[in-house]
Amino acid sequence: MSFSQKILLWYAENQRTLPWRATKDPYRIWLSEIMLQQTRVVQGTPYYLKFLEHFPTVADLADAPEEKVLKLWQGLGYYSRARNLHATAGKIAYELDGKFPGTYTELLKLKGVGDYTASAIASICFNEAQPVVDGNVFRVLARYFGVERPIDGSQGAAFFKQLAREVMDVQNIRDYNQGIMEFGAMQCAPKNPNCLNCPLNHGCEALKMNKVDQLPVKRKAAKARKRYFNYMVVVAKDENGEPTSLLRQRKGKGIWQNLWEFPLMESDGPLDLDAVKKKLPEVLDIDGAPEVYLYNEEQIVHKLSHQHLHTRFWIVQYNGVLSHGVPFDSIGDYAVPVLLADFIKAFKI
Repeated sequence: MSFSQKILLWYAENQRTLPWRATKDPYRIWLSEIMLQQTRVVQGTPYYLKFLEHFPTVADLADAPEEKVLKLWQGLGYYSRARNLHATAGKIAYELDGKFPGTYTELLKLKGVGDYTASAIASICFNEAQPVVDGNVFRVLARYFGVERPIDGSQGAAFFKQLAREVMDVQNIRDYNQGIMEFGAMQCAPKNPNCLNCPLNHGCEALKMNKVDQLPVKRKAAKARKRYFNYMVVVAKDENGEPTSLLRQRKGKGIWQNLWEFPLMESDGPLDLDAVKKKLPEVLDIDGAPEVYLYNEEQIVHKLSHQHLHTRFWIVQYNGVLSHGVPFDSIGDYAVPVLLADFIKAFKI
């Protein structure tokens, strides 16, 4: 029995029941593939279902304001995925008459759609014989064939893509691609894979060489950059005595583009109270000398892929009326990073 036949047999017996498995609708497959990039199935599934509830068609997603899309995405991270999702929905709905391209080559032209996503949609929806190569597939191929070249690099990616093409099942590409990804997620897992009961164990080079925990190989990751964030949480009241605060939208390139946050004071290191008070006029255009105190003595370290945000929240008690104040009970309606969402949930006036 060939490698691909074993994968197909295993998949037929072990596949999970997932909401996007019972469809070939390219909108739903595209949505699931974008959401599950760098996101575990158990975390992404509720978001997928929530998106379909709000945007049952690509036209519904295209017609939605970006603010709503970002709010529903809140907590998934990598927000550029949501912005690209929204932009591509607009292109499909308005320029392509609501129809997804039916080939790998045309799918690649869509914003936010790379090799893996184009291959997945083309094979699952249109039965095009294109191999998928994601983290799970890298792991299965590297272990089974004993490949020790790094997967994170152009040469490694090209090598594994060609290897995936050579071993794929052309006649049943839809199930094969889903099967090898499922196999990597469940059987050939990153940690503690079930090698004893694996249908591929007799031919697995990594198992023979006792290198299962060493493959696949990755180059050393770059050291994460440290950033120090100090959020100024203004607490004031409007003309009716209702509590208000200030939010600002992040613009330009960088993390959290178009999301909302409290006025931010970024520094080269931790700040004490005197330093915050001294720099406050650079961040807030308010009169007088408001009372300022630290909310969290211990910094919250929020880890992103290439940077770690060492964060403190400073409460700024202001007696005046804010000209652009946001009611405190409305702050939860804004799309904010999960770091701020957690604070908003915990903070009591």
